[in-house]
Amino acid sequence: MDYKVLTGARIFDGDRFHEDSALVIGNGRIHAITSVNDVPDNAETIQLKGGVLSPGFIDAQVNGGGGRMLNDEPSPESMYMIAEGHRPYGTTSLLPTLITDVAAATTASIEAAVEAVKANRGVAGLHLEGPHLAPARKGAHLAELMRPVEDNDVRTFIRAREAIGTLLVTMAAEQVTERQVQALAEGGVIVSIGHSDCTTEAANARFDAGARGVTHLFNAMSQMGHRAPGLVGAAIDHPAPWCGIIADGHHVEPTALRVALRAKRGEGRLFFVTDAMSLVGTDLPSFTLNGRTVYRTKGGYCSKLTLDDGTLAGSDVDMASTIRYGVNVLELPLAEALRMATSYPARFLRLADRGHLTPGTRADLVHINDGIEVTETWISGQPSA
Repeated sequence: MDYKVLTGARIFDGDRFHEDSALVIGNGRIHAITSVNDVPDNAETIQLKGGVLSPGFIDAQVNGGGGRMLNDEPSPESMYMIAEGHRPYGTTSLLPTLITDVAAATTASIEAAVEAVKANRGVAGLHLEGPHLAPARKGAHLAELMRPVEDNDVRTFIRAREAIGTLLVTMAAEQVTERQVQALAEGGVIVSIGHSDCTTEAANARFDAGARGVTHLFNAMSQMGHRAPGLVGAAIDHPAPWCGIIADGHHVEPTALRVALRAKRGEGRLFFVTDAMSLVGTDLPSFTLNGRTVYRTKGGYCSKLTLDDGTLAGSDVDMASTIRYGVNVLELPLAEALRMATSYPARFLRLADRGHLTPGTRADLVHINDGIEVTETWISGQPSA
């Protein structure tokens, strides 16, 4: 086996840091983390200039990037374009995300994901965010396309999961029954509750039935009151759900995120998602979403994306910026901020072969400097073009 050795940086293995160590990879997989004095003979050595070598970032919610929205053209080529748009910011695995659309778009996205996942170009599965959402919490989605889950949808999603490997579906508690959630979960579909105006009791019932996540905690959902904790309260208090958060300075006030980070109990954790739109990786001033113009307004931690009426329409943030926000604004230790972009989303999505650097896992890597800026990425041991 031909080995490569990466050294010269602190190594974060998805859980903790290793000092004065080297990462040994071979055939696109992690071989070992070892002492710098104990590497294989005749291995190709890559000398990094300080910083941190980490598992590549994993993003479970990416609507677009590099100038393309998945809704624009649900095809493998769009998925590759989106993945390549986020690669310079450290994301080596993502789920292209289809926003509420017509049935033909859902079908095309499923077919595209089946092909794209096989290509090993950064597409790890598919996220369908709609159409089974609540009009009362529509956000930037089109309410007229929203509808309840039917049993035929359950069968379609299970078949899609079997073909794709990883399928995440966001649903409002009002639009899916406990029986349907249980069937989806038993079929391997990852159900996330979101865009929902449900009660705490309704949310807990779906979590007990097998719903595994909550989509962009705090946004487009019933809020936490002292007598009606809503979906926010259920998500933080119930031990099962993992919660994606958009940490961009616009979607959630940082105090709320810091409180949620301290309060979340159970196996489920909070993890970073970008909810990024097509403008990431471009200088474009606007784009079109379901026939409506979304405008980019510069200012704050990152630019803000809004419809004409001021409704937030996804984000303009990338994963490296989100990690910096976690450290600098949310006051997270660097290790925890990195977990929220690597091992936590990997565990949520059941991607056992990535998100941490242990023997046999994929050599999907990112090197960041001391300013948490990306200098290089690798997929299966191959550097970015």
